[in-house]
Amino acid sequence: MSPLPADPPAEAAGPLERGLTVLRLVADAPRSVRPGDLARATGLARSTVDRITATLTHLDYLRAAGRDLAPAPRLMEFGNAYLHASGASRALRPSLERLARALDESVSAIVLDGCDARIVGTAVPPGRVIPLGFRVGDLLPAERCAAGAVLATGWRPETYDAWRARRAADPLDENFPAVPPRRTAEPPGRTEADFAAWTAAADADGWALDDQLVAPGLVALAVPVRDPDGRPVCAISVLAHTGRHSGDALRAHALATMTEEARRIADALYGTSRAAVVPPAAPAPGYADAKPELGPSFLQALARGLAVLTALGGRRGGLTLAEAAGAAGLSYPSTRRNLLTLRQLGYVEQRGRRFLPSPRVLELGYARLSTLTLADIAQPHLAELAGRVRESASLAVLDGTEVHYVARAATEQITSARITPGTRLPAYATSMGRVLLADLPEAERRERIDALRPRALTPHTLTSPRALAATLDRVAREGHALVDQELEAGLRSLAVPVRDRSGRAVGAVNIALHAGPEPPERTGDALLPALRACAARIESDLAVAFADGPVRTG
Repeated sequence: MSPLPADPPAEAAGPLERGLTVLRLVADAPRSVRPGDLARATGLARSTVDRITATLTHLDYLRAAGRDLAPAPRLMEFGNAYLHASGASRALRPSLERLARALDESVSAIVLDGCDARIVGTAVPPGRVIPLGFRVGDLLPAERCAAGAVLATGWRPETYDAWRARRAADPLDENFPAVPPRRTAEPPGRTEADFAAWTAAADADGWALDDQLVAPGLVALAVPVRDPDGRPVCAISVLAHTGRHSGDALRAHALATMTEEARRIADALYGTSRAAVVPPAAPAPGYADAKPELGPSFLQALARGLAVLTALGGRRGGLTLAEAAGAAGLSYPSTRRNLLTLRQLGYVEQRGRRFLPSPRVLELGYARLSTLTLADIAQPHLAELAGRVRESASLAVLDGTEVHYVARAATEQITSARITPGTRLPAYATSMGRVLLADLPEAERRERIDALRPRALTPHTLTSPRALAATLDRVAREGHALVDQELEAGLRSLAVPVRDRSGRAVGAVNIALHAGPEPPERTGDALLPALRACAARIESDLAVAFADGPVRTG
């Protein structure tokens, strides 16, 4: 197939470009924004902004709370598509984790995004109370980080031109929220000469050292990861506080280990040990049944373009035009038009016949959303559940023989349970505890039961280890637990598990209510569908937010 033309035809621009602009603005905002704010920032008509945000909310890329809009976890799909298609997610993580342990410092993997440096992988040393480091998705000025000097050794003249233009437009680095802005603008000629000399030294030495350029008190060392032709495609960087290492000390401590690890990464990306990567299937396009539901408010062109971008993460190395059309469920011409726009905007790269997301897609909220925890993700779903059933809803994790409440949406009722995040309760007497105990492997479950030492909290509390074991067997079969007045007289609760991508229960969600005169079984029949739907929505968000790693429960 011949390469796509350099500029998209007029019909390719429009809703997709405007929608991505709105997504970027919402993702960059430090707090939720309103449609009026977006209209002023973009210059678009308010009616156009309303259609864009209605479409993005329906697709679950944005969440609306009244008039306020915020990025939703599903927005991380675009960043995940890049990480899978590039092979970075599988090739980098083992090496970064080994380095963090070996060096006892925070490490990052960094690639070029235009003329600057984008973080695409991180690892922190275990046990560090206040680890240093950036987030996946953060953008750094190339001239202020060691990785930038390493990667700039392969720059073309047009990249230098773009870098000069960026520096002229933003001399204080105010458009880089991950780093402190400069206090004064550097003379352009001097900075360019210094950067050129630094880059030349990095090319000759095979490493670069940043001594408090990226931020005061921080020193960083970077080494390149090279492709088979010797070009730097990625940099591995270690970041330390000057109170722990001087620049020379950090180089002596880390350079040999980092150089060896860079070779391993190159082998994983290009060598014979290249591991097969089977990324998660791209989600079905969300626009199929939305036009009848939302009518003119739904922008199919925007939804189709985003479906193409997500679909490109379906295979390492990207997809051909025909493969992208099939994965997105779109026609060949429609897919081609969307690829033209996405490439023009810098969100897609073309390598021969294949297309894959570029690192720039990480600017769409990935850094901000990558810090979410299980509680953060669950909270809006708990609030929705509590509002629907008019009873309090909570999420807890298992900690030894107790459940630890990490999120809650309470209702204002006379009989509402007074529980807050941070509360700990005995697992054996709670519905969430039983759900989580029931999910454990059988041997571990027996060990936990032996360690429980249950006591009667009410006349109804189950205290016999044998009876408790039988109850957990039933909970495991049925997938839910109903506890009636065993924790406290008058309190009834129903819980289901919340599972990660592997199927392991990482938490449980419950509804707590007054134990009225109706039989407990009727409570289950009435509330279980809504409870399971809530858990499913949380699991859907977890699958995107933690596509390649364990769920952060705290």
